[in-house]
Amino acid sequence: MFNIEEELKKLPDRPGVYVMRDKEDNIIYVGKAVSLKNRVRQYFRKNDKTARIEKMVSLIDHFEYIVVDNEAEALILECNLIKKNRPKFNVLLKDDKTYPYIKIDLASDYPTVFITRRIVKDGSKYFGPYANPGAAKEMVDFIKEKYKIRQCKTLKERTRPCLNYHIHKCSAPCMKLIPKEEYREQIDEIMDLLEGKTDKLMKDLQKQMEEASQKLDFEKAAYVRDKMQAIERISAKQKVSNLSENNIDVIGIAKSELETCVEIFFVRGSKMIGREHYFYADLKDMEEKEILAGFIKQYYLDNPNIPNKIMIKEELEEKETIEKWLSTELGKKVEIKAPKKGEKLRFVEMAEKNAKVTLENKEKDKSEILMELKQVLQLDKLPRKIETFDISNLSGENMVAGMCVMQDGVIKKNLSRRFKIKTVFTQDDPRCMEEVIIRRLKQSIENPKGGFGELPDVIFADGGITQIRAVQNAIQKVQQEWENELNIAVFGMVKNDKHQTRALMDEKRKELKISQNLMHVITRFQDTVHDTAITYHRKLRDKQITKSELDEIEGIGEAKKQALLKHFGSVEKMKQATLEELIQVKGINEAIAKRILEKE
Repeated sequence: MFNIEEELKKLPDRPGVYVMRDKEDNIIYVGKAVSLKNRVRQYFRKNDKTARIEKMVSLIDHFEYIVVDNEAEALILECNLIKKNRPKFNVLLKDDKTYPYIKIDLASDYPTVFITRRIVKDGSKYFGPYANPGAAKEMVDFIKEKYKIRQCKTLKERTRPCLNYHIHKCSAPCMKLIPKEEYREQIDEIMDLLEGKTDKLMKDLQKQMEEASQKLDFEKAAYVRDKMQAIERISAKQKVSNLSENNIDVIGIAKSELETCVEIFFVRGSKMIGREHYFYADLKDMEEKEILAGFIKQYYLDNPNIPNKIMIKEELEEKETIEKWLSTELGKKVEIKAPKKGEKLRFVEMAEKNAKVTLENKEKDKSEILMELKQVLQLDKLPRKIETFDISNLSGENMVAGMCVMQDGVIKKNLSRRFKIKTVFTQDDPRCMEEVIIRRLKQSIENPKGGFGELPDVIFADGGITQIRAVQNAIQKVQQEWENELNIAVFGMVKNDKHQTRALMDEKRKELKISQNLMHVITRFQDTVHDTAITYHRKLRDKQITKSELDEIEGIGEAKKQALLKHFGSVEKMKQATLEELIQVKGINEAIAKRILEKE
């Protein structure tokens, strides 16, 4: 059995990374230390801690650590472990989706420009990441409109050029109608554009236009002129400062009771070429510099676009270590600066002001939704946590339920849950709903700090009065068992004949009048829970089908089963296959193929 007091005595006075785990062995926090001995012991001393750290320490069942040679190595390991495990008490980006980059495949003779979410060390140049995928698409569309680069993903030789060549959208490298050197000049221009080096780019284009005019090639001169005008329009929007440095990221932060917003400006050649913002929840008791340190470490991990300078408002405790790490990654010096006066300070303040505006706008949208819900549902308090449930089955087979959560007006897909129905064996949706609600409520009552979190303020049932009553019955049974009153309001989400959300309904069958904006939110909420339930149902149904049809055949294990399904697409198509077609599948010999045919 792990004894924390005894294990604390064994900690070495060396740099490393420590990993905190709960009683289910889940990683709940990852940190680094110059001295593991001093740092880890601090968590278990009777000193002032933030509410977040107090809660984290209360959940620690055991810990482990990894010793490294220096603090820089510890920082890299910490970043990788956080990225891989996403511990609940570490500062994390709002979601774990991969943001898009603009990629130029420089290894190709005729590179193309496209959007990707995967970084590969293949000699390509990447620009981003873009938190707003639309911004990346808009830039790629602009490039493809103004430059005659190839549009196709794979470069194949053709007998004649495609339509893009004839409408002057491509220079037909597939037909070798443009020299590699001339094509590469276009790519160099595009990279200058994406890096914000528009002054240099405009000078080169001016020279090209003059040369074309002197050669009486007025068509090319007009093409270059139009390109310059388009770039000037973009450049005019981007000029924001007299900063002389060429490669800077400026980071601002704003906090509220519910969320924190981090805004990052990308400044290249005194021009802001883009900005992104990220949201964090439940960090109100963390210092801003701690949040910034966590953000910088995660943001620049595996990011190919590390700037020469990062500007923030406050000095970081880990400043030197992070600078050393980033400098090693970039291959040249990277500085983290906290300017105290002048133009640079005003630029940081502008980033912070934008973070505040972004946060206020988001919270305004959420608060309007919550206020309207409170008013429409006639509640005594804001419905900060709403849960919705949906039942899915086919003729009483593979009965399941989906649960989704709306927290502070935002649908949280990561809090969705799925249930297998355990006590109902016929097609009876109300009884299934009752079972699921009882199981869900007991989760929070028995384990308030568990994965389901606190009890909801409101429950939306996917359906009308029958489902509303089923939920109410479940709440009453839990109240009787635990002798505790649960103040949870219940409403139904009603659909029309076309299976579209029509209204919210109360326990008296009254349909509640709501705004178009709220109707849109409720519709998305209902669609999300429906998708959660139906996807789980299909997964179980497909698993059952493949198990009953294939797992009983001698010689077919998991690998062969997956190979068959991948080849034929479904069990039904497999049944229609001939012996020769079955043998074509990797791992399927004649004997196994015959057994498959006999099984049919």
